[in-house]
Amino acid sequence: MLTEKVYYKIGEVAAMFDVNTSLIRYWESEFKKIKPRKSSKGTRLFTRRDIDNFRIIHELVKVKGMTIQGAKDYIERKEKENSFGKVDVLNTLHRTKEMLQEIKNILDNK
Repeated sequence: MLTEKVYYKIGEVAAMFDVNTSLIRYWESEFKKIKPRKSSKGTRLFTRRDIDNFRIIHELVKVKGMTIQGAKDYIERKEKENSFGKVDVLNTLHRTKEMLQEIKNILDNK
């Protein structure tokens, strides 16, 4: 479960989506929507927005089976149509659900 943090390391992001860190680095190089900051030591630091964008790409490529180019084209088309507002709402709902589930688990264990 996600706890609200400002930055997440690549291993944490990989665990969220059950993928290898190499896939995250590859998608970072392929998709300009994923732009982690880097610490002075070169550690990738992903923001909530990066994770939301990764969730979109993961859904398109891993769940729906699109190619990398197909996902790029889809994202570009949706950005031109300005229809990612719905995706932002869905991502917010997803985070809210995770937070509520975490609260429920804490209350159930008391």
